[in-house]
Amino acid sequence: MKFKNLIEGILAKNEIDSVYFVGCGASKADLYPGFYFLNRNTNIKSGHITANEFNYDTPKDVGKNTIVISASLGGTTPETVEATRKARELGAATITLTNDGDSPIAKEGEHVIVHGFKNSYAEKLEKMQYCLQLAIEIANQIEGVDNYDNFAKGFEKLPEVAEKAAKIAEADARTFADKFSEADPVYVLGSGPNLEVAYSTSLCLLLEMQWINSASIHSGEFFHGALEITDENVPFLLFMTEGKTRKLDERLLTFLLRFNTNLSVIDGKYYGLIAEFGSDVVDYFNPLVLTTVMRVYAERLAEKRGHALTKRRYMWKLNY
Repeated sequence: MKFKNLIEGILAKNEIDSVYFVGCGASKADLYPGFYFLNRNTNIKSGHITANEFNYDTPKDVGKNTIVISASLGGTTPETVEATRKARELGAATITLTNDGDSPIAKEGEHVIVHGFKNSYAEKLEKMQYCLQLAIEIANQIEGVDNYDNFAKGFEKLPEVAEKAAKIAEADARTFADKFSEADPVYVLGSGPNLEVAYSTSLCLLLEMQWINSASIHSGEFFHGALEITDENVPFLLFMTEGKTRKLDERLLTFLLRFNTNLSVIDGKYYGLIAEFGSDVVDYFNPLVLTTVMRVYAERLAEKRGHALTKRRYMWKLNY
């Protein structure tokens, strides 16, 4: 699998017992599947931390026995650049994911992985995909991964599956755009490996790129507070996992349908994820494929609202 030699080189120098995933915004969310895999399947200590918190409240164990995986799309996010520098100064092995190999973060990282982004939906997945592959490779070399070969096969077919999902999603994306073009706020829901897909959809695609008030809520946590805002026509976007936490999403779906909410559902089952990847590894391919689908939804929403995904008021324009 990809990055085998990279991880072998790191482990040849030091015994690794902790892995931290560090970033901001969408890049932080893209690192979540790697963290989720290690956290659920290994005894390796792992953490998923926003970059400036890492800078000001650094985990005590970060050092020569740690790998820090950081990410910044353009490579210029100041907090993540600083976090990468700090991790390296503390002796950690640093792996940086970025679309720009000449960026500030690339200069700070010990091992730099340049991913695509602009040319296809499959390229837009590479940052998340590479992070998950790194996590699986770390786990396999330290403890072993039972389904390693099935993961490898899944990654080989992922670009094709992602592009196919984007085409399948087109009609539903236009329906979503019609239903949600004037919705405000929009509550985004998900569980398990899709939790940060919901988070980044709310934080980045809706709040940042569309200026639509939004919040993300864990499907299981919804019943411990948020259920009180449920009413007819309240807008909800639910990501449904094809895997272990599906029961949480199904319970929530039943509740939302009961009150005739303005509901849109993006379901891994609809895109045949078990058939594509197999039940033993499907959980971890959910966020990769559903992120692709959501990108299509966001593009159609932006077109319907006449509000480009690149439009900003403050970002890239002010110092803050």
